[in-house]
Amino acid sequence: MMTIVDKNANPAPLGLLGFGLTTILLNIHNIGSIGLTSMILSMGIFVGGLAQVIAGILEFKKNNTFGMTAFVAYGFFWISLVALILMPAKGLGSKPDNIEMAAYLFVWGLFSTGMLIGTFRINKALQVVFSLLVVLFFGLALSDYYESAPIKIFSGYVGILCGLGALYTSLAQILNELYNKELLPIGTSHKK
Repeated sequence: MMTIVDKNANPAPLGLLGFGLTTILLNIHNIGSIGLTSMILSMGIFVGGLAQVIAGILEFKKNNTFGMTAFVAYGFFWISLVALILMPAKGLGSKPDNIEMAAYLFVWGLFSTGMLIGTFRINKALQVVFSLLVVLFFGLALSDYYESAPIKIFSGYVGILCGLGALYTSLAQILNELYNKELLPIGTSHKK
């Protein structure tokens, strides 16, 4: 019997990079340090959005259901978030109110909670990223629901940590592969 060896590159670092960089920038906005300009919106479309979707499609080719689902879903999260901002400005539908945004963020928190459970079979670095992501989504949902600036700022700091965790995990995977040893630890894999 012939064994086929997968010699394709690992797409996960690209997806984690897109997620991490965009999450950091949006949450610097959420803590009030920068405005919501075309810089963040373009990152949402292209780096957080398209780069993650591409990574997800490549994860599909590697038969990685978790990676495919995570990167495609969160890639389209970023694209839909930008659309929620831009479409009403262009007269395409009305701007969502706070309750609608809370519901939007809440369902993403639910999805992220399910994905967090999946990380227990992968590595500790992703457990940290997804744990922070769950807190981020539910925190932002609460901040919209209660129109609470302090909850939004707290959630923004959680989001910056989440993005930094994703960036670390991306770089760890790249550097560990390049040097063929664990330069940056990501935790023991339990995946079989």
